[in-house]
Amino acid sequence: MSEGVTTICSTKRSGSCLCGKVQYRISGKPFDADYCHCRQCQKSTGSVVGAWMDFKCDQIEWLTLPPKEYASSEHVRRGFCDHCGSQLSFRDLRYPEFLTLSISSLDEPNSVSPEYHIHTESKLSWLTITDTQPKYPRERS
Repeated sequence: MSEGVTTICSTKRSGSCLCGKVQYRISGKPFDADYCHCRQCQKSTGSVVGAWMDFKCDQIEWLTLPPKEYASSEHVRRGFCDHCGSQLSFRDLRYPEFLTLSISSLDEPNSVSPEYHIHTESKLSWLTITDTQPKYPRERS
């Protein structure tokens, strides 16, 4: 996993859904952060790309009830607020010690920057990526 995830604020961060019903606090830095262009992220976030950060589960504290989850595939659960619909998390059942959170759900989303792009084979044709970050057609191996 990536060693250099960019952070510019303290090691305690907080975040929430749009309405504030689901709130969390994280400690430490994410061990990875990426842009995901897969069709599942496009449809579930309602955006052309998802921006995600990865943590060990023990780094995350739910200050309210955790998000509800939707089984978007056999192994993946996507967490969302059941009041406003904001997608907050991504959980792969094959890796139960990790949880992925939406960077944009942070109270200070500029504190984490994605370091690479995945699933670029699903990138929308009209989206031009101009950064110099690594790009992977599928998952990063």
